[in-house]
Amino acid sequence: MPANTPNSHSYDAALAAVDRQHFIQNAQHELVVGRSVPSRELIERSLALCRLPASPRILHLGAGVGYATAVLAGIGGHVIAIEKNYLLADIAREKLAALSIHNVDFRVGEGSDGAPSDGPFDLILVATPNIAKREHLWEQLAADGQFICMERGEASLTVLVKYQNQGNHKIVRTEHGYVDLPQSDDQIFVELGLVSPAILAKARKLADANHTLIVDEINKFQHLDELKLYRSMATQYGLPLRSMEELSGSADPTIFSQFSTAFLDHLQAIPLCTEGVNLVVACTRPNTSMREVQLVFPELKIEKVLVTPVDFRRLWSSLNRRLKQSGIAGETKEARPDGQDKDLLDSETPDARMVGVYEALLLDAVADRASDIHLEIYRDRVRVRLRIDGELQDLQHYQISRTDYRGLVNVVKLRAEMNIAERRLPQSGRAQVRVGDARYDLRVQVQPALHGEHVVIRLLAQNSPLISIDSLGMAPMIANQYRRLLNNPAGLVLVVGPTGSGKSTTLNAGLQILADDTSRKVITIEDPVEYSIDDIQQVRVRTEIGFSFADAMRSFVRQDPDVILVGEIRDHETALEAIRASQTGHIVLSTLHSNDAIDAVQRLFDLNVHPNSLASELLAVMAQRLAKRICEHCKQEAEPDQLILKELFPHDVPKHFRVFYGKGCERCNGTGTHGRVAVIEYLHLNAELRDSISRRIPMGQLRAQALDSGLVTMRDSALDHVVQGNIPLSELPRILPEERMAPEKRGEWQP
Repeated sequence: MPANTPNSHSYDAALAAVDRQHFIQNAQHELVVGRSVPSRELIERSLALCRLPASPRILHLGAGVGYATAVLAGIGGHVIAIEKNYLLADIAREKLAALSIHNVDFRVGEGSDGAPSDGPFDLILVATPNIAKREHLWEQLAADGQFICMERGEASLTVLVKYQNQGNHKIVRTEHGYVDLPQSDDQIFVELGLVSPAILAKARKLADANHTLIVDEINKFQHLDELKLYRSMATQYGLPLRSMEELSGSADPTIFSQFSTAFLDHLQAIPLCTEGVNLVVACTRPNTSMREVQLVFPELKIEKVLVTPVDFRRLWSSLNRRLKQSGIAGETKEARPDGQDKDLLDSETPDARMVGVYEALLLDAVADRASDIHLEIYRDRVRVRLRIDGELQDLQHYQISRTDYRGLVNVVKLRAEMNIAERRLPQSGRAQVRVGDARYDLRVQVQPALHGEHVVIRLLAQNSPLISIDSLGMAPMIANQYRRLLNNPAGLVLVVGPTGSGKSTTLNAGLQILADDTSRKVITIEDPVEYSIDDIQQVRVRTEIGFSFADAMRSFVRQDPDVILVGEIRDHETALEAIRASQTGHIVLSTLHSNDAIDAVQRLFDLNVHPNSLASELLAVMAQRLAKRICEHCKQEAEPDQLILKELFPHDVPKHFRVFYGKGCERCNGTGTHGRVAVIEYLHLNAELRDSISRRIPMGQLRAQALDSGLVTMRDSALDHVVQGNIPLSELPRILPEERMAPEKRGEWQP
């Protein structure tokens, strides 16, 4: 890149040189909010995608009041900005002149036409969502020119998109994460000049306490012209404002009836009708998230329309009346033969408002891929958290009082068929919910604590696609060895690790291969059955009637199986039956709680398994942990942490050692990680190791011998993931104990 080519430093300087507040402060308050003045973060993200030559020619479409244009002027040699609204254009010219910016040609006109006579352009930045047809604009791009815009994604979310001209009429499209264009719903009242910050703060507090709309609380302090307000909000957020009269004719009661009224009231949204591939949803808040609605209608694209609170209530009442007249209400619930499957959209509950919170919470958990929901109460606050990718994250948008919390716990107990009157003893329960076509098994645990009851809800997807061996993140050599183990005629295969390390997922990935093999019979005994797999005979432990793992194993060997999966070896009796089953010609797969592959051998010794039996039957041990996977949409190379490097490589860091991290984007909610990957230690037994196990040599000596015999350590697997850009370096101290960070009696790891 030439020395005078714009780079990240010049982009930062251009951003720093322009004060966004300079463009907000003017007489046209109703125009200069929302989309007219994009956030600094959005401009920074857009510029980060650019690779521009020196003094680039730039075209800015939908320039608004010129904030982004002013930043572009600090980068480009010549900038042409086009804005359709002449009032905004006048403000922009005035603001740019005040900053002595003279390399901008600001025009009033249709941005969709571009500026063909002034091209070609090195960068075309489109800030308006109203330009749908872009093909003719791409023709105005120079060679290697870039076209950056925003497009609608799923659930009405906005995606940052880049098109690049690669010559010969070839345009390459890439997505770069979600963006949040609008500001918070209530802050817009201040920027519109309708209320003061002090009144807004009071109204917000009352709305949280009374569970009412901010608009209604503001009206208690001062009168708002509701129609004028919503017209301005519709303009700023790029949403159509519709009236009750316009929408009632097309509203479909059958769609409205598919949702719990408590949930819709909490969301302040009404799904109205379908128009082609679109689902029209009326809402009173422009920022209303459509993720939950999208889960119920995954095949449709959400189209939001804005309505005033008065029209919202009128629409609601009209649809309710039509439901009662037609007899539709209540017909969408499914009968449950076992009395456990409660539809997520069922509204027949005693506390409708708390049911709405509960259902919204479940939908949030599903949308965020959470494995657990934690509800906790302390002296002065209620805390709601989700466990996502193994890490607990607070949900700040649930403001629940202590009184409401008790109602919420009662809703959870009722759904899980617990005793709501019992608050002194721990309780366990189960429930099932449906979200669209997906079904989830809920395991609920209620624990009394100092200030009230704490609740943990585990979500187990019942009909989600299973993970294959290839997607577990195993090294190819380990994956091939795992497949080979499944083809053995007999023996014991263990997958070990702490709770929540993905052991069952790894075993179920192997079961999928066995399910496709019609020549063998597979039986499992699990507690609980987490994944339903076709062509596999799956059985659940029933301790309440005396049916344990060991009982099942004794029964299974008379069912003529080829492969037996034991959910967990947790006692001597189960361990003994697993060894006996492998001795009688069966492949036995199981999990065990232990820290590493060698520790699993000691754990079986502790369960009084005879050393000779273990030595003859154990085929392999896979110990695993789950590490956070770097988000592919914001991954970039990083500077390694020197303290971690010193632990990993006490002598010299290998040449060309590279690490990566996620900067954070809308796709990963700013965390920089999305999903998890298995980090695996693999021990394959050979004759020498079997002899040592039968002689029960000390575990330290056994590990040293395993290293010489080709043990793939967790450190090796983790470092492979780091170099490949799968996990950040910061994950290693979390998944590796201190004594395993450095190499173990072998040469340094090499990339």
